[in-house]
Amino acid sequence: MDKKKEKQSGIPLVVIGLVLVAAVVVFAYCSNRPPVTPKPNTNGNSTPAPVKTPVANVNQAGAVPPNMLGSPTATVTLEEFADFQCPACGQMYPVFHEIQSMYGSRIKFIFRNFPLPMHDKAYDAATAAEAAGLQGSDKFWAMHSQLYTNQKIWSADPNYKQLFKDYAEKIGLDVNKFETDMVGLQTRNRIQADIERGKALSVNTTPTLFVNGNDVPFAQMTVPTLQKIIDDAMKSPQSGQQPAQAAPANGTK
Repeated sequence: MDKKKEKQSGIPLVVIGLVLVAAVVVFAYCSNRPPVTPKPNTNGNSTPAPVKTPVANVNQAGAVPPNMLGSPTATVTLEEFADFQCPACGQMYPVFHEIQSMYGSRIKFIFRNFPLPMHDKAYDAATAAEAAGLQGSDKFWAMHSQLYTNQKIWSADPNYKQLFKDYAEKIGLDVNKFETDMVGLQTRNRIQADIERGKALSVNTTPTLFVNGNDVPFAQMTVPTLQKIIDDAMKSPQSGQQPAQAAPANGTK
């Protein structure tokens, strides 16, 4: 009898022990579950909170003063973001050069450095142009011309920096100063300022061109089409007042 009583009295203890173990397991499971995100109300009784999206900061000034041709007071501004090693930019160089020659001081043409990571010599080419510019605005444009007209040559040459030095000598630069400025902080800061402005405008392809803040598709970067765009902008009462708009994200040209 005593043994039976001992077995019967032990049963409740086992049950209690199992209940306690189950309670611990349930508590641990609930404690470690990720919080449940409530489903949106789709019955039209409430308005969901608006999703905030980042807005491009068009107040990024870029390099100051900018590399500019024409008149600073012109009512029409062309702003190009370009990469010296980009083949499409090289293709557009004579087009933009012709436009500048045609309109002269009636427009303001600004060049912004936007070297792309895919081009291994683009950033160094930008430093060459900016280093030349530290010896005069005309020297920037002279180096700009050398880099684009000889693009295929230096782009394929592993000793391209020597070619940059040759171009510097050809356009009458102080070559020692040029070489020092190529690796100087002032030159790199100007390039970075242009890059930051481009990013603020959602530029991700070169060449990107804005006319009075309006993005011009690559297919329209021809002399006749640009003439029409510029002439129309000159007739507009709001010429020169439009803020730059974000460029479409359509890949690299």
